[in-house]
Amino acid sequence: MNRYIFALIGGGVGLVTAGGQSISQEGAVQLSPVTILSPRVANQLPVATFPTPASALRYEPAVDVQMRNFTEGQADVAIRGGTFANSNFSLGGLPLYDPQTGHYYAEIPVAPGMLSAPSIAVGADLAAGGGWNATAGAVNYDWRPVREGGEFGVGFGDWNTRRADLLTGIGLSETWAADFGASYSTSDGPFANADHEIHRYSGRLQRVVDGSATNLIIGYQDKFFGWPNLYTPFNSPETEDIQTLLIAGTHRQDWDGNGSFVEVGGYWRQNDDDYAFNRFAPVGPIRPFNHTTQVTALGGRGHVGWNDADSLDVKLWVIADELRSTALRFGKFYSRTHLTGGAYYTHGSDATAKGTFQVRSGVGYDSSNRGEDAVNPMMELSWERPEGWWRRLALSYGHTSQAPSYTAVAGNPNGGLFRGNPNLDRATSRTADLSVEFEAGEWTGTMGAFYRWDDELIDWTFRSDFWARSAAAVDLETAGFEFLARRGGERWDVVVGYTWLGKSADYGGAAVDGSFYALNFPNHRLTAAFVWRPAGEIDVRFDNEFRIQEPNSLRRNNTDETWHSTLGIYWRTPWAENLQLSLQVDNLWDSDFEELPAVPAAPRMIAAGARWRW
Repeated sequence: MNRYIFALIGGGVGLVTAGGQSISQEGAVQLSPVTILSPRVANQLPVATFPTPASALRYEPAVDVQMRNFTEGQADVAIRGGTFANSNFSLGGLPLYDPQTGHYYAEIPVAPGMLSAPSIAVGADLAAGGGWNATAGAVNYDWRPVREGGEFGVGFGDWNTRRADLLTGIGLSETWAADFGASYSTSDGPFANADHEIHRYSGRLQRVVDGSATNLIIGYQDKFFGWPNLYTPFNSPETEDIQTLLIAGTHRQDWDGNGSFVEVGGYWRQNDDDYAFNRFAPVGPIRPFNHTTQVTALGGRGHVGWNDADSLDVKLWVIADELRSTALRFGKFYSRTHLTGGAYYTHGSDATAKGTFQVRSGVGYDSSNRGEDAVNPMMELSWERPEGWWRRLALSYGHTSQAPSYTAVAGNPNGGLFRGNPNLDRATSRTADLSVEFEAGEWTGTMGAFYRWDDELIDWTFRSDFWARSAAAVDLETAGFEFLARRGGERWDVVVGYTWLGKSADYGGAAVDGSFYALNFPNHRLTAAFVWRPAGEIDVRFDNEFRIQEPNSLRRNNTDETWHSTLGIYWRTPWAENLQLSLQVDNLWDSDFEELPAVPAAPRMIAAGARWRW
């Protein structure tokens, strides 16, 4: 079986064989081998802790990560102005899910070195199977080949922060291989009651032979972290204690020369969450906010290419969930079975000097035994041409839906910190897109506009006469413009992204004075990632985000603008090529901007590290 070392090549992901021969698809300069979290960000390692699948999203141009303390602790993933609950994740095609709350969607106990860089599905791609139970977007990962060898890293930083992570792989035979990852992180935090301690262990068995690939994985993560105003604005010392177990497997078979494949799989996931509003309050025999969710999923997806012009994509999944909770006891149900499926046909014209025209259309279906169903049509018209500054033009429409979380429908509607609404049901969304892929000189990229209509979207709102969060349905219209451009060179790589968003909201007859999530979004967001190679052994990596935020009355420091940066200097030592030393600074400008209203920002942090690769 071929063994691969992943390397960052000119801002894109390339592959380097064990003998060192580049098989990059972008043909730029090769850097020292590293595990790539994302080709669209500069720093591939976080500062505050070890990397997780969410680490790649911190400066991702298409994703707005709204974090409490640090991304790997508690972060909400928002795509195209959606909320933390409107986006979802998949792993090797498996539709990952937490039925209690979208806050735990990114709890994926798998070493990111086992996964591909993330791809972001929106619009028609989302509707055509790019995500499940999501209306704004999805973050999708595939499996990486097991690499023989490994890497071990340690780091030390401000506030007594210490971290270590290991990933190692071994070939068991010509077709079988295995890898294992272990990670640990602890910190006292920048101020009182902002400490954390995290463990993660994941192991994978992989078989690759004759156009087929099988991946079996088990992962476990134990995470404890504290942060003032973690979820409420009362200056209380709140904490989360989360244990996540994931057992998953997929098998993929490819055939013919038209990209045909079928991939089937399943997983079982358990998430235990113990939230404390006051970590110092006496704990009785029944903890006040203790939740356990279990999800079992089985199904698959497939692609059949009949010829160069015609193909069919299909999907079918059955997902069952269950909740046990000491707080969410006011709902009509505590278990559900979901069914989702779809079929999507693509037809392309014969290529001519003017290019290729393509039509993609289909319909999906979302069902549950606990609520409404949804029919989800989609259509896309595209024109791709071999010459000119624009290479692909696409116009699309997609319909998606989402079932409500248990926190929204089973919380006490008349009291407590998080007030539910048992009358909430499936939310639906319609998105119209116009996008262009372009190539101008040495720059490549995409730009486009979209308009999304969300019906009965679930938001968490507040009123001026009391501070509790209340679940409410909102009809929301979102307009957006997106731009992404990338250029790679011998000494420099640059990735620039820009997003503009505008919204209008209708909460119907609900008494709402403000929104924690649906109306917490940037009107303008600019990201810029730079990689500079002043010498063959040194990389300087600089990630930036500048935003102008929609005003929100909950934001205590009255700041709606911020510039957030992370700087990393990485040196592969001349006396040991396998050793890399690093110096990193997060929140370089020491911004106090509240990414989530009333949640204090983490101040500037400096850390040093060492990493040995073999």
